[in-house]
Amino acid sequence: MLEQLETLYKEAEAAIQGITTAEALQEWESKYIGKKGSITLMLRSTGQLPKEERAAFGQRANAIKDLLASAFTEREELVQQQALAQDLEEGQLDVTLPGRPQPSGGLHPSTQTFRELYRIWGDMGFLVYRSRDVETDEMNFSLLNIPEHHPARDMQDTFYTTEPNVILRTHTSPGQIRSMRELGKNGTQPIRVILPGMCYRNEQVTARSEMQFHQLEGVVVGKNIRMSDLKGTVTEFARRMFGKNARMRFRASYFPFTEPSMEIDVECFLCGGEGCKMCKYSGWLEIAGSGMMHPVVLRNGGYDPTVWSGFAFGMGPERMTILKHGIRDIRYFWGNDLRFLEQF
Repeated sequence: MLEQLETLYKEAEAAIQGITTAEALQEWESKYIGKKGSITLMLRSTGQLPKEERAAFGQRANAIKDLLASAFTEREELVQQQALAQDLEEGQLDVTLPGRPQPSGGLHPSTQTFRELYRIWGDMGFLVYRSRDVETDEMNFSLLNIPEHHPARDMQDTFYTTEPNVILRTHTSPGQIRSMRELGKNGTQPIRVILPGMCYRNEQVTARSEMQFHQLEGVVVGKNIRMSDLKGTVTEFARRMFGKNARMRFRASYFPFTEPSMEIDVECFLCGGEGCKMCKYSGWLEIAGSGMMHPVVLRNGGYDPTVWSGFAFGMGPERMTILKHGIRDIRYFWGNDLRFLEQF
């Protein structure tokens, strides 16, 4: 029986060498090493042999089956390669065609607006300064001329933490104090910075308000800085952001940390000033608040207000994106809805 096994092995080994198709290879496997294959059946009949021959026969039969299984794997790879080469030769697979594009992520609309703002203000000589999100009550309010019990605190619903006098900043304005103290070198150097970042207010979430939103603050401190410098700076920004023909207007307002203060409007670029729902039929869109820095704030930042002066402004990237694209609901920015995000 061992001789019969060896003969069968030589037959199977010779037969597999000439196989060139997957169908023939499957037939060879079924014939020799499949569940009902010749080698398999002989291996199962080991128990019929005399006891002294069983061990040697079983060992050799298992070895032969393993050798044939390896030969089958090698021939299978060769047949697949030959089939692929044939497909290429016959033109069934055109390797000159471009590959299928893989979908990739995009930048969030707020990030896109921020990058545009960075580019514009960077071209105008402003340095990006990042301040912390978690602030002290003193830095967020008191040093900005908003002492305890000041009515202006009611304008900003604050998130308080479990630590006394530690809050989530309600605006990026605390960065004014930090940038002046760090970059101003104890009130001896002029500064020109923008302060981007997230702000937090304990407000009801609606289509027009969110409990978290971005702001971009701007601070300029130097000698002989005047209101005309502020107007010229923001006007140049609006022309770069909204077009060279953008018209501006300034409205008197109130902020505790600036005096005098003003709101900045740009002519509605959606309706050309004719009036629409977005501008509430006024023909104007508010883009920023601004003003000359209050002497108290300058002093708290390390500057002598009798020598130095400056201005500050603040704007909302989400608001600008809303105005520019006619978005009706601010909640889209945080909803992670791909139907919205993929439009940008």
